[in-house]
Amino acid sequence: MKIPVSVKAPIIFIGLFAFFAVMYIGKGIIIPIIFATIIAIVLHPVVKLFIRLRINRVLSIIIALFLAFLTVAALGTFLFSQASRFSESLPELADKFTEILNQTIIYISEHFNLSHREITAWITKTKNELSGSLKIGQTIFNVGSELALLFLIPVYVFMILFYKPILIEFLRRLFGKSNRNKVNKIINQIKTLIQRYLIGLLLQVAIISAIYSIGLLILGIEYAIILGIIGAFLNLIPYLGSIIAASLPMIIAIVTKSSPWFSLLVLALYIVTQFIDNNFITPRIVGSKVKLNALASIVAVIVFAALWGIQGMLIAIPLTAIAKLIFDNIKPLKPWGLLLGDTMPEPPETKPALKE
Repeated sequence: MKIPVSVKAPIIFIGLFAFFAVMYIGKGIIIPIIFATIIAIVLHPVVKLFIRLRINRVLSIIIALFLAFLTVAALGTFLFSQASRFSESLPELADKFTEILNQTIIYISEHFNLSHREITAWITKTKNELSGSLKIGQTIFNVGSELALLFLIPVYVFMILFYKPILIEFLRRLFGKSNRNKVNKIINQIKTLIQRYLIGLLLQVAIISAIYSIGLLILGIEYAIILGIIGAFLNLIPYLGSIIAASLPMIIAIVTKSSPWFSLLVLALYIVTQFIDNNFITPRIVGSKVKLNALASIVAVIVFAALWGIQGMLIAIPLTAIAKLIFDNIKPLKPWGLLLGDTMPEPPETKPALKE
């Protein structure tokens, strides 16, 4: 019996509403599990390698987690040392920036006949806004500390890696013997997608960090390395992070350099880098792994940002790519896979008009 559209549409709408409501309410539980699953997929080849070397399964997982921890700790130590130097200079930078604003406003007041009271009010307002904006580092660390109970993620990763055979067998049995091969195919494709996507993402971060840092060093901008690395990580937030990434070194250039041209050169550096990233790096290194069109990517980022904030923006693209992969392998859902993808459909063949 075919369900009419008038009945099917409300059911789909209610189902989607319930799904997103559960995702929002349960984000404190769901987000750590998603991050842990992604990390477990990345570490699985390492664990598999140690098992092939006849190392106990539990010990193999522990070694893989320890190596991952050392890598993150080394990177975190380097970033923290750079960020500490940067944060120590923030009060001085704020004073210099306020002084520049003061001089600029006085110059404007002399040419536009503004009163001293208006100038003072403007300076006070600017100081307050600047003080709030200079808490970026603290905000980043606060967001990092709230990334869905980080101390639980290593435990989740260990459990997912240890109970992987049970989890996979559960999925196989859940969808029945007739779909066993299709489930295996989808699981393998998701694993390959995540691993290739994250490797591509790391390469992208390394390349963008190098371009930003070298460019800022050539321009003589202070804190070039930390600004370049922060810019590369902000670049992971699609379509929004690059704007924030460019504003930080531009402010530093305005404060520390005598000529405003340095700020414009910094802006030019970031625009050129974005052009290279959007047209060469992302399509070939990252974009080729996910096969999503720009519209689907933007909508996914906005939706997941509304659901889960910054954490949602970071995982919006891989989760949407996984959804597309699942849609492509299930016949009734293939139109949705086409909607998310970047493959243009072939135009319908036009039949020649019949001659009378």
